[in-house]
Amino acid sequence: MAAAAGGAGAAPALWSEVNRSGQNGDFGRALKSVNKLLQIDKDDVTALHCKVVCLIQNGSFKEALSVIHTHTKVLTSDSITFEKAYCEYRLNRIENSPEDHSSASQQTDKLKGLYRLERYDDCLAVRKETNLLQWLPAQSTWEKNLGLQEATYELCYNAACALIGQGRLNEAMENLQKAEDLCRQSLSEDSDVTEEDIEAELAIIHGQMAYIMQLQGRTEDALQLYNQIIKLKPTDVGLIAVIANNIITINKDQNVFDSKKKVKLTNADGVEHKLSKKQLQAIEFNKALLAMYTNQADQCRKLSASLQSQNPEHLLPVLIQAAQLCREKQHAKAIELLQDFAEQSPADSAQIKLTMAQLKIAQGSVTKACIILRSIEELKHKPGMVSALVTMYSHEEDIDSAIEVFTQAIQWYQEYQPKSPVHLSLIREAANFKLKYGRKKEAISDLEELWKQNPKDIHTLAQLISAYSLVDPEKAKVLSKHLPSSDTMSLKVDVDALENSPGATYVRKKGKLPKNYDPKVNPDPERWLPMRERSYYRGRKKGKKKDQIGKGTQGATTAGTSELDASKTASSPPTSPRPGSSTAMSSATTSNMIPPRHQKPAGAAATKKKQQQKKKKGGKGGW
Repeated sequence: MAAAAGGAGAAPALWSEVNRSGQNGDFGRALKSVNKLLQIDKDDVTALHCKVVCLIQNGSFKEALSVIHTHTKVLTSDSITFEKAYCEYRLNRIENSPEDHSSASQQTDKLKGLYRLERYDDCLAVRKETNLLQWLPAQSTWEKNLGLQEATYELCYNAACALIGQGRLNEAMENLQKAEDLCRQSLSEDSDVTEEDIEAELAIIHGQMAYIMQLQGRTEDALQLYNQIIKLKPTDVGLIAVIANNIITINKDQNVFDSKKKVKLTNADGVEHKLSKKQLQAIEFNKALLAMYTNQADQCRKLSASLQSQNPEHLLPVLIQAAQLCREKQHAKAIELLQDFAEQSPADSAQIKLTMAQLKIAQGSVTKACIILRSIEELKHKPGMVSALVTMYSHEEDIDSAIEVFTQAIQWYQEYQPKSPVHLSLIREAANFKLKYGRKKEAISDLEELWKQNPKDIHTLAQLISAYSLVDPEKAKVLSKHLPSSDTMSLKVDVDALENSPGATYVRKKGKLPKNYDPKVNPDPERWLPMRERSYYRGRKKGKKKDQIGKGTQGATTAGTSELDASKTASSPPTSPRPGSSTAMSSATTSNMIPPRHQKPAGAAATKKKQQQKKKKGGKGGW
């Protein structure tokens, strides 16, 4: 009794300590005081409730649930419903269906369950009843104006998250900037708050800003802001995991070393309790892709197979497996895998067939790729698909199939969207294509349809006349009457004014006239041709010296070239010329001639003597 009395006397002081610690945010110290109070009275409802709150504030959700389950007689469901639901939410323990709760006191529990089940529209309805606005950011698909009063930075942040989900990125950025200003203003009023504390509080706001930059294609700015947040080492493991995942998506197949470091941040303890199922799924997908980019084939196959078993209806795990097979040069297996999934999931057949066509093109099977693309009923009439097919068929020189693609697409628009801009555009492109490949007869009907829609289109009329000129000249002559007169088409252009206008970016300078220029004499019409190609060119004159220099053996003249003919040398058996012929005289003369190599040109001896005298005067030379 004495101990009990003494303990009872210490209770007020302990409660004061609990209150003071709670106001200071020191829940660890408050928990110690609460435990001392429970030593005095183990069934004190208020002390037990305070202990649960302190454990929750310290992140000890399992211990908090343990206290609740141990003291069910004291802690009734009405008094502890919110804390219990929050612990289950943080531990991903939604065991009871939210629909089982109907009373007003259980709305909080219902909200928690709906939120964890990611049924955000139902969650919003319950939120309106309970006014718990902190669950708003999770709904990224709301497309309605919630009419929230953005009086605090938390509400500005929440509104920005909703705007991101709606794709209104500029408005979302404005809300985040406002949230940042309000946060700084609110925290700066507390003298105990440091700049580091403010930056830590702003981390989640800056994270959303970086995400918007990433969505806008400003990847360098996003990376810089992401890395600044990581350097602050925030305690929110969920925030760190999301930022690390976003950096990995920016890196893609580049800078994989950095991605391997960042992926470790997504595996921190407690991440699974901080992120939604969709976020966790995205992180796992990126892990599989990173394994593929880092050539960890077994790891990639293991992760993608696990993801496919967990999400049998999801296409991405199958695409990852197909991509890995392609990296291993197993294109046939990849196509077979995609084909099997297409049969099981008709809703994704279009995307799968596009991927299969891409694989066929990579193999060089362009025609087979075209067959696959033309089997996509919902896309084959689209301008983009028509353009791709026509380009591919043209590459294969299959002009008939390309024209057939045009014809089928035009027929579809003729039936469902006649005379629409896309319809007329396809007709024009078909006509141009047919004219390009000499199919004038086939192009005439298209051009007539276009001219019928717009009789003032001179360009189409000119094309039509050109096509008819080779098929039906009389028809072309009749149509030419619709062309405007040359007077109406002439343009009066002041060339000097045009060249001197600000819009003229390049003006050709006039060249100088030659000195002997005579304006009365017509210039040579062949002046632009090279001299060799002009009609009056007769070739260069050959001088005597030029003929004698550089021809044959050194010192030889053109007259001695016949001596090089072996048939005319002394060693050749002489023929018997007829008496009195010139050949006999020629043979006798040539037999007494000195061979060219033994001939000395005139003055050679004198030249050699002069060179020897110069050497003597100059002495020895050097290199």
